[in-house]
Amino acid sequence: MLAILTLAPLGASIIFNEYALSIRYLAIVLVLSFLAIPLARLSVPVQVQVNEALVVVVLTFILAPLVMSFALMGEGLSFLDAFFEAVSAITTTGLSTLASVEDKSQTFLFARAWMQWYGGLGIVVLSVALLMGQHIAARRLTEPMGGADDGWVTTARAHARRMLVVYGVLTGWGLWVLWMVEGDFSWALNYALSAVSTGGFSPSDKSLLGLDTSFARWAIILLALAGAIPLPLYYLIYHFGWRQALGKRGLRIFDMELRALVLIGLAGSGVLAWLLCSSLGLPWMESVFQGLLLGFSAQTTAGFSSLEVAELDSGSKLLLIGMMGIGGGVGSTAGGIKILRLLIFLRLVQFLIQGTALPPQAVHKPKLAGRILQEEEIRQVLLLILLFGMVVWCSWFLLVLFGALPLDAFFEVVSATGTVGLSTGITAPDLHPLLKLLLCLDMLFGRLEIIALLVLCYPHTWIGRRTGS
Repeated sequence: MLAILTLAPLGASIIFNEYALSIRYLAIVLVLSFLAIPLARLSVPVQVQVNEALVVVVLTFILAPLVMSFALMGEGLSFLDAFFEAVSAITTTGLSTLASVEDKSQTFLFARAWMQWYGGLGIVVLSVALLMGQHIAARRLTEPMGGADDGWVTTARAHARRMLVVYGVLTGWGLWVLWMVEGDFSWALNYALSAVSTGGFSPSDKSLLGLDTSFARWAIILLALAGAIPLPLYYLIYHFGWRQALGKRGLRIFDMELRALVLIGLAGSGVLAWLLCSSLGLPWMESVFQGLLLGFSAQTTAGFSSLEVAELDSGSKLLLIGMMGIGGGVGSTAGGIKILRLLIFLRLVQFLIQGTALPPQAVHKPKLAGRILQEEEIRQVLLLILLFGMVVWCSWFLLVLFGALPLDAFFEVVSATGTVGLSTGITAPDLHPLLKLLLCLDMLFGRLEIIALLVLCYPHTWIGRRTGS
C-alpha cells in the first residue's frame, strides 16, 4: 500500500520536471514492491490478536516516515530533519524544524500534504479497504484506528471503504472550493489535503496569511472542522437522514460529540477573542475574526494560524493548550484526547457527586447518551487520559531542563502530543537533536494514542506463544 501511495509524489515530481526527486521516489516504489511481492504470497491468518494488530499499526507509522525520509533528503535536509518532517506529516501534526518552505520544490510541498492526507485516514485502514480479503483479520486491523461496529457496519472492509469515500468527498469538496477562490490548483490541493486531515502543513511560511482572501481562510478552517467530526456520522446522515441518524438509539453519542465540538470551539474562540482584544490591542472585529480562526484551528488540531503564537499572552496560550488537549471527535482525523473521552470523564465526575446523595441500597450506574458505560471502557478512558498527562509532563520536564520557558515548553509538548502543530518557536532548525527526537516520539504517541506504542515495546508481544485460534 505504501508503494502505491508513493506513486502520487512520483507522478508530481515528473509533472513538475523535478527528475532528481523522481529517482528517489522511484527507488522507494521499487524497493517496497520488491519486498511486497514475496510477502503477498503468505497466507492470511484466520485470527489476528489485538497486540498483533496494534504492532502492525505502530510499525506502519514508524517505518513509513523512515522510508519517506530518503525522498525528503533530496531537498538538502539532514536525515533527522527529514525524519522529523515525515513523522510530523504522517501523524498529521504539522510541526516543522525548517526555517522556510517557500524555497522548497513543489514536489516536496505536495509530498508533505499527501502524507498528511493518507496519514489522517490511516495507511492501515486504506490497506484494509483496498487490499485485504479476510474480514476477520481486517476487523482487527481496523479497530485500533478507531473503527467501531455499532450494528450498522457489516464488515470492517466495508466500513473502511465507506470512510474512504467520505474522506474523498470531503477532500474533493474542499479542493473545489479553494481552487475556485484561490485560482491556483497546486496551492488549493496542498491546503485541501492538509486541512481535511487536520494536518496544518502549508505551502506558505505565513500559514493562513499565505492565502489571498479571508473567504479562503474560512474555507480552510471549515474543512478542518469537517475533518474533526466523526467520519461515520457523514455516512449515517446520508444513509438515514439527519434527524433519524442523530436520533437513533445507540447513535446519539455522535450528536453529543458534534454539539460539544461546536460549543467548545465557539466558547473557547470567544474567550480567545476577548484576550486578543485586551492584550494585543486588536480592534474588536479583528479579535473576533482571529479568535475564531485560531480557536477552531486549535480545537480541530489543524494547526493553521494567522497570528504569531509566540506573541500571545499567557492566558491565550493556556486557553489554546486546553483546546488542543481536548481535540476533536473519535473516528475523525483530529488528535487530542478526543471529545468523547472528555464527555465520559465529566459524566463520571457527575456520577460520583450524585452518588453522595443516594442511599446505600440505591442502584446507580453511569450513563452517557442513554447507554450504560461499561467498566472496561471507563478504565480505558481514564488510563488514556492518565497516560496522555504523563507523556506531556515527562516531555515538558525535559524541554525545561534544556532551557525552554515553562509555559512555551508546555504549549509545544501539548501541540506535539495532540498532533496540532501550533508552535511558540521552540520547534526550530537549531533545536537540540535529542529534543527533535523527543517531539517525534510525542507525535507518534499522540497519533497512536500511547497504548499501541507501549504494546510494541512489551517483550511478550514478540516472545512467546499466540493465545490460539
